[in-house]
Amino acid sequence: MVVTLNTILEELNDVPVDKLGELHIFINSLKINTEKSEKKRKEILSFAGAFNDMSQNDYDDFVKETRKTRTELFEREIKL
Repeated sequence: MVVTLNTILEELNDVPVDKLGELHIFINSLKINTEKSEKKRKEILSFAGAFNDMSQNDYDDFVKETRKTRTELFEREIKL
């Protein structure tokens, strides 16, 4: 199903007037999440190139140790 802006705008005409406030809040909640995602994306991208000054051998060792640590962390037996 393809939804276009015109389809949505046409359907908005069927929304009861007393529900428009709730609809507005819902639309804003979607927009806020988008803004938060964009902020998080920019924060993550700020680390781009963080390993550029590292030699290839050092980087390979770092990746190897990270994988090893991650594997050991999640393959351990947890006793309750």
